[in-house]
Amino acid sequence: MAPDGTSPREEITAWRPRVRGVAEVFHAHFTRHAYPMHVHDTWTLLIVDEGAVRYDLERHEHGTPLGTVSLLPPQVPHNGSAATPGGFRKRVLYLDPGAGPLDASLVGPAVDSPDLVDPLLRHRIGQLHTALAHPGDELEAAARLTLVGERLRTRLRPRLAERRGPEPDRRVAASLRDLLDARLVEGIDLAEAAALVHAHPAHLVRSFGAAYGIAPHQYLMARRVDRARRLLLDGQPAGEVAAAVGFYDQSHLTRHFKRVVGVPPGRYARGL
Repeated sequence: MAPDGTSPREEITAWRPRVRGVAEVFHAHFTRHAYPMHVHDTWTLLIVDEGAVRYDLERHEHGTPLGTVSLLPPQVPHNGSAATPGGFRKRVLYLDPGAGPLDASLVGPAVDSPDLVDPLLRHRIGQLHTALAHPGDELEAAARLTLVGERLRTRLRPRLAERRGPEPDRRVAASLRDLLDARLVEGIDLAEAAALVHAHPAHLVRSFGAAYGIAPHQYLMARRVDRARRLLLDGQPAGEVAAAVGFYDQSHLTRHFKRVVGVPPGRYARGL
């Protein structure tokens, strides 16, 4: 109950990001709502931040205590309700079974073991949600989704998990760096980059990090910030600079600029 004796208001936020494979992002705080039996066309990747959820899947009861990752396959009926008095707060990714990181070979294992206690996987999913919340960070989100998918495949079906590619190599890393440099303003989709470099997305991300000590999205944003610094010192307004160097908008520039430089763009330009 809320301090005034009423039930807390139920809240939802949903959006469709511009990231291949993610059909929907859904955040909710439910205190009374109970889902009836239903199905999705997508994979449902669920983490609970407060409380717990109980649900039935294939006539078996399951639960999601804090720290658990739940993966529900497409077209498999399930329900859901609060397992704690105060309800629950959850974050969900609905992943496209055609374009996402999971395929039909994982449906059986996910039905058998939908709840995974894996702190690393949960941490990576949290990082993915953070990236998905910021328009303009699609490269980061795609890279994080790739690593989440790789971890899920390894946990659910080790025998069929993709074999690791060759050890991280500088050819792959250098090719991606050249692409990022060439597409500094317009950016590049991770799937397109992987196709051009002829490497699996996960291997591409890992090779770049091993070679240069920085993730591809961090490299791209750092290059954009570096270019923004020069334009700001030339007297260009921050809003124009954001568009000129490839940021989604001025707030996107500000967030990354402050992370790299330590101060917002306006303060930097004034020399304060």
